[in-house]
Amino acid sequence: MIFASFEFLFLFLPAFLTIYFLAPTARRSWVILLFSWAFYAWWRVDFLVLLVGVTVFTYVVARMMEAVGPRSSCGGRLMVVGLVGNLASLAYFKYANFGVATFNQVIGALGFRPIAWTDVILPVGLSFYVLQSISYLVDVRRGDAPVARSLVDYAAYKAIFCQLIAGPIVRYAEIASQMKGRDHSLEQFGLGGRIFAIGLAMKVAIADTISPLVDAAFALSEPGFVEGWLAALGYTLQIYFDFAGYSLMAIGLARMMGFHFPQNFDNPYLSGSIQEFWRRWHMTLSRFLRDYLYIPLGGNRLGPARAYANLMLVMGIGGAWHGASWNFIFWGVWHGGLLAAHRRWSHRPAPSRRMPFAFANALTLLAVIVGWVVFRAKNLQEASAIYWGMLGFNGFALSDDLAWRITPDELWFMAIAVALVFLPLRPNWLARRRPAVLFRLAKAVGPFAALGLSIVLLYSRDAAPFLYFQF
Repeated sequence: MIFASFEFLFLFLPAFLTIYFLAPTARRSWVILLFSWAFYAWWRVDFLVLLVGVTVFTYVVARMMEAVGPRSSCGGRLMVVGLVGNLASLAYFKYANFGVATFNQVIGALGFRPIAWTDVILPVGLSFYVLQSISYLVDVRRGDAPVARSLVDYAAYKAIFCQLIAGPIVRYAEIASQMKGRDHSLEQFGLGGRIFAIGLAMKVAIADTISPLVDAAFALSEPGFVEGWLAALGYTLQIYFDFAGYSLMAIGLARMMGFHFPQNFDNPYLSGSIQEFWRRWHMTLSRFLRDYLYIPLGGNRLGPARAYANLMLVMGIGGAWHGASWNFIFWGVWHGGLLAAHRRWSHRPAPSRRMPFAFANALTLLAVIVGWVVFRAKNLQEASAIYWGMLGFNGFALSDDLAWRITPDELWFMAIAVALVFLPLRPNWLARRRPAVLFRLAKAVGPFAALGLSIVLLYSRDAAPFLYFQF
C-alpha cells in the first residue's frame, strides 16, 4: 500500500484516524503500532516478522546497555552487538545478491563454475528502519537519547506507517517525548492535511506525469543530444517531486497525529554549492552520515587529506546504502569527489572564490544532474549511453522513437516543475501582482485543488510506487 492509492486515501487513513482519535490517550501507541504493522503486512506478511525481530532485538539490547551503564565498556560491547545484528540483516537482504553476482563474475573470468544462488527479496523500508536502530543505539551510548521503557512505544516509533517505508529518518531522541504525549488541535490537524495534499500533488500530478517520458528516454539505445538531456532533466525533476512529495506527505500525516517530524528537503536545486545541496537534499540522511560516519571517522579534525578521504568514503557508503550496484557506488563517490573539490575551493582566498549566484547555482545543478544519470540508469552501460547522447555524439535531433511517445501534458508538467523549483527565488512575486484577497484565496484553496487534481489523476492511471521504496 502506498500513500498515493485509493485503498490508503479512502480506506486505511479514514479508519486509522477515526480509531486513533476515539481511542484513550494511553492506548494511542497501540493504535499506531497495530495499524502500522497492518500497513506493512499489506505488502508482505512474512517480512513483518523481520521488522518485529529487529525492533525487539534493538529494544532488548538498549535495555541491557542501560542495566550495565550505556557508557561503560560492557555497554560499548553491547552496542557493538546491536549494531552488528542490525547491519547483518541489512547486509544479507540488500547486498547478498550483489556480492554473489560479483563473486561469480570473478570466478567465471578465471574459468570456474559459478555458485548456485537464489535471489533474496529486499524487504521494503529495511534500509530506513535499520538506520533508525543504529542511531538509537549510538545515541543511547552517547547519552543523547533516553532508553525506551515501553516496548509498545518503541515499536510504534519504529513502525509508524508515515515514515516506515522511506523516512524521513527520525531519531528516537527527537520523538521520545512525543511518544508519551502529543498535543492535538484542529489547527494542527488542518495544517497536516494541507502539507499532505501538497505532497500528494507533487507526487501524482508532477512526478508520475513526467515518469513515462523519463522511462522512454532512458530506454533508448542511442539517445541523441535532446533525448539525453530530456532524460537527465526529466529524472532530475521526477526524483525531486517524488521524494520531496513523499516526505511532505509523511510530515503532514505525522502532524495530523500530533507528531513533529524533521524537515527533509529545503529547495535543494537552489543551492549555490554542492555542500549546500547536501544540507538541503534528504536532510535527515545527510545529518545521519555526518553524525554517525563522517565525524566519528575524524571529520576535518585530522588534516585536509584525511578530510577529503573521509568525504569520499562517507559518500561512497551513502551511495551503496541506496542500492547494491556499481551505479550507486559511482554516484556516491562522484558526490564525495565534488564535496572534496568544493572543500579545496572554499579554502582559497575569499576574493578568488566568489562567483555570481546564478553561475554557482548552474554549476551545482549541472554536477547534480550528471550524477542523477548514473543513479537512475539500470547499469553503467545505460548511463554511458545517456552521457554519450548529452555530449551530442549520437546527433542532435529528436528521434521518432521518442517523439511519438512524448505527450503535451508531460512537457507542460515539466515546465511547471521547473517554475516551481525556481519560484522560491521570488517569494513575493505572486503577492505583488495579484489582488491580496485573490492571493490569500489561492493560498487557502490551493492544497484542496491539488488534492482534487491528484484524485482525478489517480482515477486515470495505476498507482506508481515511490522511487525511494526500492532503496
